[in-house]
Amino acid sequence: MNSLPPAVRGTLWMSGAVLSFSAMAIAVRQLLTHMGVFQILFLRTFVALLVIVALVAVYGWFGRLRTARLGMHFLRNGTHFGGQYCWVYAISALPLATVFAIEFTMPVWTALLAWWFLGERLTGPRLVMLGLGLAGVLVILKPGVAVIHPAALVMVLGALCYAANMITTKTLTRTDSVVAILFWMNLIQTPLALIPALPQWSAPTLADAPWIAALAGGSLFAHFCMTRAFKLADATVVVPIDFLRLPLIAVVGAFAYGEALDPIVFVGAAIIFSGTYFSLSREARRPA
Repeated sequence: MNSLPPAVRGTLWMSGAVLSFSAMAIAVRQLLTHMGVFQILFLRTFVALLVIVALVAVYGWFGRLRTARLGMHFLRNGTHFGGQYCWVYAISALPLATVFAIEFTMPVWTALLAWWFLGERLTGPRLVMLGLGLAGVLVILKPGVAVIHPAALVMVLGALCYAANMITTKTLTRTDSVVAILFWMNLIQTPLALIPALPQWSAPTLADAPWIAALAGGSLFAHFCMTRAFKLADATVVVPIDFLRLPLIAVVGAFAYGEALDPIVFVGAAIIFSGTYFSLSREARRPA
C-alpha cells in the first residue's frame, strides 16, 4: 500500500472510516431491539477501553497517557457523550440515511464554535458553508411542510455536540497524545453510561457479541482511519469519500430494514456537502 500515491492511500483509509461508521450504525440498530441507549453506550466505551488498556500494556505506552489537562478531557467527553447519546437515540427513531445526513452539518457548527470560542475568522467561504448548511437542514426537516420528528431535532443537537467535541479535541491535540485522548475518552464515558444503564439492564447474549465488537472496534478503527486519511491527503480529497456514507447507509436501510429512500434527504445532504466542499476548496487555495 505504501507504493501508492498519498492521495490514493488517503482515499483508501477514509473508505475504511466510512465502512466503520456504517458498521457502527448497523450494530446500534441491532442492539436497540433489546437494549437501552445508555447500555449500548456503556458497551461501546467499556470494550474500547479494554482494547486501549491492552495496547498500552503490550506496547508500553504508559507515558503517553499523561495529561495536565484533565478538566479539558472532562469537558470534551461531556460533549462527545451527549453527541453519542443523540446519535444512538436518533438511530432508534429515524431512517439511517436521515441520521447521517443531519450529522453532515457538523462542520457548519464547528466553524461557528471556532469563531465564538477560539476567535477563528468567519471567512467568506465559511459563511457560504454556514448558509448552505442551514439551508440543507431546512430541506431535510421540511418545516411547515411536514411534522418535524423530535428525533431529528435531537440529531441536530447531536451534531452540535460533535462540533463542540471537535473544538476541544483540537485544543487537546496541542499537548496530549492521541492515545491519551482515546484512553481518557473511554475511561470517563464508561461510568457516565453505566450508571443510567443499570436500572434497565438487559444481559447481553452470545448473539450480541459480534454487534458489540463491531460497535467498539468500529469506533476505534474509524477514528484511526480518519486520522491516517487526513495525514496523507488534503481535506478536499478525503471529505467527498466521507459523503459516500449516505448512499451506502441508505441502501443498507432500504434492504435490511425496509426504510424508504427519500430523495429530499439526498437533496438536503447534497446542499450541506456542497457548502462544506466549497469552503474546503477555497481555504486550500489561501496562502499559508
